[in-house]
Amino acid sequence: MTLTELRYIVAVARERHFGRAAEACHVSQPTLSVAIKKLEEELDVKIFERGAAEVTVTPLGEDIVRQAQSVIEQASAIKEIAKRGKDPLAGALRLGLIYTIGPYLLPQLVKSVIAHYPQMPLMLQENFTVKLLEMLRTGELDCAIMAEPFPDTGLAIAPLYDEPFVIAAPASHPFAQRSEISSQELKSETMLLLGTGHCFRDHVLEVCPEFARFSSDAEGIRKSFEGSSLETITHMVASGMGVTVVPGLSVPAEPQTHLRFIPFAAPVPTRRVVLAWRRTFTRYEAIAALRNAIYDCALDGVTRLS
Repeated sequence: MTLTELRYIVAVARERHFGRAAEACHVSQPTLSVAIKKLEEELDVKIFERGAAEVTVTPLGEDIVRQAQSVIEQASAIKEIAKRGKDPLAGALRLGLIYTIGPYLLPQLVKSVIAHYPQMPLMLQENFTVKLLEMLRTGELDCAIMAEPFPDTGLAIAPLYDEPFVIAAPASHPFAQRSEISSQELKSETMLLLGTGHCFRDHVLEVCPEFARFSSDAEGIRKSFEGSSLETITHMVASGMGVTVVPGLSVPAEPQTHLRFIPFAAPVPTRRVVLAWRRTFTRYEAIAALRNAIYDCALDGVTRLS
């Protein structure tokens, strides 16, 4: 049994496909398949069920893959412990972010990390919360910046900031002349939402649950549209398609010609943004450095948390 074989079975369990797992491990598919078959013969168990369309993990295989991931992490920890003796910040930090945070935090964060910790480059991954949690679990990411709530996965969590929501409306809309808008007033508007999978969509639906019905004849609601990104949605708003709700950090510093951003009336809806990492991750100094770099960012309009 080798660490390489353990990495192979973790990759197959993640990809559910031998070809994609081989690509991820940078080896040929026959090499990977032979190594896994050898391991199954050595253990005298079947780890995977090979189907025509997809590979599935057997119940016993699930336990083996979980232990294999733990062994790989512990082996990596030995290298990290050795590095810490020299420079605990040396080496890349693999950071994940959800789509509705990355574009607005990264421009400042990357500059801050380069200025203060040039020996710790950031390897960045944007994705949905569910995928980032999976990548943290399998060790593909070291840490991730996400918005609560998300399933309790036993991760270590540090709160970063509370971010208010803001209403975006066309410059020609009556809302554009208002100093604040209540969530109740949104019920009669055409709302533009992010597509399924975005946690910010769920946050908006908590503020305006009526839009979850997606019914053109629902009381007080005309219709709802979906967009793939906040940038796309705000362009649609500017063109007069409707209104939307955005996180505070996404509001441009400069006034927009065709778009207006209006605060919510109290109580203002917010989301809590946190940094999460595996409790077995040994580069504590790197996590602390990342938090310091985030706090070094301007983060206008949010409430910082210690």
